[in-house]
Amino acid sequence: MLPHTFWQEIVPEGTYDRDPPGGFSEGYPAQMPDGRQLLLPIRVLPGDGSRAVASLIVNQASFAVEDALAAAMTDLLLPYAPDVIVGVPTLGLPLANNVARRLGHARSVALGTSRKFWYRDDLAEPLSSITSPSAGKSIFLDPRMLPLLENRRVAVIDDVLSTGSSMSAVLRLLAKAGIEPVAIAAAMLQSERWHAPLAPWVGRIVAPLVSPILAATGSGTWRPLV
Repeated sequence: MLPHTFWQEIVPEGTYDRDPPGGFSEGYPAQMPDGRQLLLPIRVLPGDGSRAVASLIVNQASFAVEDALAAAMTDLLLPYAPDVIVGVPTLGLPLANNVARRLGHARSVALGTSRKFWYRDDLAEPLSSITSPSAGKSIFLDPRMLPLLENRRVAVIDDVLSTGSSMSAVLRLLAKAGIEPVAIAAAMLQSERWHAPLAPWVGRIVAPLVSPILAATGSGTWRPLV
């Protein structure tokens, strides 16, 4: 498949073999809760080239795919009855807005990574992720948003949970403001590396898609790492 054709269509259940005899080559078919599939490109991780992940870049997806993911995330969040949706930049923000609209909310609350002059040091937290490991980056909560979050049922939305490092920073930031979310939603859970750093939250994390770490077969294909 051409690179720009990934993330454009959710296809019927069974379109792609979930356990191909020779391994995965062009992409990994992640499965929605209803069985439909979304083919994700395989990205080789830095290092010796023996490990890879299935990639989801929401702002390169079609609107139909974004809507399908947001609808599934909304369904998964309904049991938690959130009053406010908090979006994690960058790619969690469009999903947060989409889910908030589906829940009937008038707005969502966006965290930021670009410091404004009125932001406060006590509402900032160092941030890194698997795709943005650069040092010196921080995540901020606009102090003007605090009245929207205090004493409310807050759910946090990001695009992908992978190592759990960026979501851990988000939770530390919200804790500084006295906010403990009732749930965390992501479009995709990428491997289980996030389990350890987010251990207290595992039972409150939901996502419509799950993808594994992939191991090279030596024949140009990939299999889930066991």
